[in-house]
Amino acid sequence: MKWVGISGGWHRTNQKIEDDVRGIVREIMERGDGIVSGGALGIDSIALDEAMKCNPGADRIKIFLPATLDRYAKHYRKRAQEGVITTGQAEDLINQLTGLKGASPKALVENLENEVIDKENYYKRNSNVVAASDELIAFRIKTELSEGMGTHDTVKKAEENGIPVKVYNYDLTEK
Repeated sequence: MKWVGISGGWHRTNQKIEDDVRGIVREIMERGDGIVSGGALGIDSIALDEAMKCNPGADRIKIFLPATLDRYAKHYRKRAQEGVITTGQAEDLINQLTGLKGASPKALVENLENEVIDKENYYKRNSNVVAASDELIAFRIKTELSEGMGTHDTVKKAEENGIPVKVYNYDLTEK
């Protein structure tokens, strides 16, 4: 069995991106391989949703968080209060991750040390995703708010470690 890392943007997606992610994850799961991802909104959440449909017991799913689920949930609720994301997005993600932990506690890899959730700890989480992956599939999404630097960080780390990488690029700045 191979572990395939899934990385991608969280700011915005569209139906084409979602369909691409779901199709690729479904193919991975149907051939008996597993996915590794980072537990964020957007690509990570879509990938996890599809993986759970294919593997409800979650024995072929690994999701790395930059903190404990409790701290991560508080962080997302705070981001919702700040208007960065919606309350619905925060609660949907928290419920999804809680459901994963209920299905298979080993599938949710919590960082017990990090007290702060910031860019540095997100990038460390990316390193964990890469270290657990035999290959990486990245969905780099350019939006008005993001150039996809977190995804770029993950791709770079995979390439530096000799891990095969496939990148799908999307530009959502075009009308």
